[in-house]
Amino acid sequence: MLSGSPTQGMFSNSRIGNSESPNSGASSSFTQPIIDMSENDETELLSITWNQDYHCFAAGTNHGFRIYNCKPCRETFRRDLKVGGFKIVEMLFHCNILALVGAVANSHYPPNKVLIWDDYQSRSICEFTFRSEVRGVKLRHDRIAVVLEHKIYVYSFTDLKLLHQIETLANPRGLCCLSHHSNTFVLVCPGLNKGQVRVEHFGLNVTKLISAHDSQIACFTLTLDGLLLATASITGTLIRIFNTMDGTQLQEVRRGADRAEINSIAFSPNVQWLAASSDKGTVHVFSLRVRVSGEDSLTQPNVAQGPALFHQNSSTSLDPLISTNTGANPNSTFSFMRDMGSWDGKSAHGSETFLLRLLPKYFSSEWSFAQFRLPQSTRLIVAFGSENDVIIVGMNGSFYRCSFDIVHGGDMMQKEYVRFIT
Repeated sequence: MLSGSPTQGMFSNSRIGNSESPNSGASSSFTQPIIDMSENDETELLSITWNQDYHCFAAGTNHGFRIYNCKPCRETFRRDLKVGGFKIVEMLFHCNILALVGAVANSHYPPNKVLIWDDYQSRSICEFTFRSEVRGVKLRHDRIAVVLEHKIYVYSFTDLKLLHQIETLANPRGLCCLSHHSNTFVLVCPGLNKGQVRVEHFGLNVTKLISAHDSQIACFTLTLDGLLLATASITGTLIRIFNTMDGTQLQEVRRGADRAEINSIAFSPNVQWLAASSDKGTVHVFSLRVRVSGEDSLTQPNVAQGPALFHQNSSTSLDPLISTNTGANPNSTFSFMRDMGSWDGKSAHGSETFLLRLLPKYFSSEWSFAQFRLPQSTRLIVAFGSENDVIIVGMNGSFYRCSFDIVHGGDMMQKEYVRFIT
């Protein structure tokens, strides 16, 4: 059983009423209960998703779903069905509330229906039915975001009223991110143009449109407070970090030179590192020059201050979000120039700026600080554990925990390996 719910008492009775969305409805009825099964049929993974603090992950399977702790990796809970499985399983931190979306073969839970399930009571709290397939669901303590191919619906978690409708470009990946700090409510989704990201600061009633890439967006992620955004395109070579308050690009890092599909991106809890996984079978960790002022940014009651939540002694609009340590990434292509000091006996002072203007962008990108190469190629999702722990979960049922040297970087060391589904 999952741990106690912060949403206990959120729904006072089973009569929830109708949603205001023209494409959805809400109901307390649910005719086919989730039933524990003892069958030994082969299990196929359909999806993997982290909970909001990366301490757990949920696996949607062709039989139901399973919940795993990450340290160490072990199964803590499962529900299996008589027929069909779940393609989307979204957790709400560590509580007993889950959002479930059925797989195509699941006749009782079709892929156009979102089920909000309270496993403590072993019953459905409500369900939303749409005219088209659900591509994603995101939860925070006060909101439910349902992602369709061309639209996102945002509902209140307390009374299930429809609060927002957002039009997007075709979004088959179900891309959407929510902030999870109580003082900020930020939603990020694709915009209406190729390569564009839309940022909604609902608490401030502010919308920012960021032209993040020239090609379509493949992946993005937010910090928990929603103030920093990392994006990647379908090209998969560059990852860019933005200030969500004003849309400013703060940093650009390079995964590689060849095209790749980036499956996931994750910020470390201290916002000093960024991890990315791709179909190349290598996980990269990048050193970030964007710095927040620690817990001050999370306890500041006035979110309208925006970038002022970061360092206060700034001389430009970029300074509050960029560390003064320009050598933060020792694997940056030009770090050797800072160490050499001279060419042919002449001072190299100022030469780096000159070369950055002349050489192709490829050579000025910041490369990864640490790497972990997997023995097999599979779709991977990545997250951070402690300061220098990286967790990697694969769609082939593999779980890796590895660590990197925060001073020297380089190849990461494997600390744990588990086959959580065989």
